[in-house]
This record gives sequence, C-alpha cells and structure tokens, in this order.
Amino acid sequence: MNATPAKTTTPDDTAAAQDAAAKDTETKDAPGTSSGADDSATAPDDLSTQPEGDAADDGIADEDLEPDPFETARHGVGAGAAAVVSAALGVVALTGAWSGRVAAERETLIGQIKTSGGGSAAQQISEIYGDAWHTTALVNGVFAVLALLVGVVVLVRPAFGAPADRPQPAWVRAVALAGVALGVLGVLISAGMYFDLFASLPSAGTPAGG
Repeated sequence: MNATPAKTTTPDDTAAAQDAAAKDTETKDAPGTSSGADDSATAPDDLSTQPEGDAADDGIADEDLEPDPFETARHGVGAGAAAVVSAALGVVALTGAWSGRVAAERETLIGQIKTSGGGSAAQQISEIYGDAWHTTALVNGVFAVLALLVGVVVLVRPAFGAPADRPQPAWVRAVALAGVALGVLGVLISAGMYFDLFASLPSAGTPAGG
C-alpha cells in the first residue's frame, strides 16, 4: 500500500498567506471606512448649520412679535404733548390769564388818564370799565382759539401725511377732544363778554353797582 506523502508547509508559505489575507481585509474595509469618514465629516456640518438657521429664524420672529419698548415709548409723544397743551389753553381761556389782567389794568389806567380832565359819565364808564372788560374778553378769546386749533390739529393729523404704523393712542385723542371742547366753550363765553351779551355796561342814569 502506497501512502501519499504529506505536503509540508514552509515558513515562507505561511508568511505569504498571512500577507495576502491582510491585504484582502484592508481592501474590504477601505470603502466602508471612507464612507463612514465622509458621513462623520458631513454630519457635523449639517448639524452645525441647522441650529444657526433656526436661531436666525427665531431672532427674526422675536423681532417681529416683540416691539422695541423704546420705540413704543416714543410713539405719540409729540401728539400727546400737543393734546395736553390744547387742554391747558382751554382751561386758561375759561379761568383767565395774568396777561389778560395786565391788559385790563392798562386799559383802566388809560381810561383814567383820558377822563382826568373831565368827561361825561357815559364816557368814564366806557373808558375805565368797558374797555378793560372787553380787553379781558379778547385775551381769553385768543387763548380759546389757540386751544381749539391745537386740538383740531392733533385729531386730524393721522389723516394727513405718511400713514403711521400704529394707531394714535386713545388717551391722546381724549385729551385733544377735551381741549377742543374747552376751546369752543371759551370762544362762546369770550364772544358773549366782548359783545356784552351776558351783561351790558352800566348806564349813566343808574348807579354803577345797579
């Protein structure tokens, strides 16, 4: 019986086989490693850019939804100040101003000077009392007209010029309306005083207090 001699493996053959197996393993793993590296390289970029876009969108949305407090505070300041001035002028027109008293005292002094050399009773009443009374009514009427004009300008201002991004505050319109009402009332009272509609001048035939 003949036995086939066993093939002997030399150390060189064993080393060559190990080198070939190592090369095959590197070749198989190379594409997977490169794609994984590409995915890992691109994934952080996507993740890093997405939050920035979201943050930008959130910033724009916040700016649109939340108005600037300083801009809100400045809105309507000029119109509000004008409305307050209108109401104050209306009050002055009804109560009288120091300028009206000074003008009335001046007219009284002028009347006394004119009638110091003599004059009829009717002339003295007209020069000393009537002119001072009419001057007071005229000064108060000027304040009333100013109150009326300023209040009307505040009310009609939004209808002219460039349209405002926010409506006029309600308190501004309310104060302007009050100024207009006081101005109209002041004009009526001043006109009645100037033309002696409420009380006529004393006549020469009756005592001054009658």
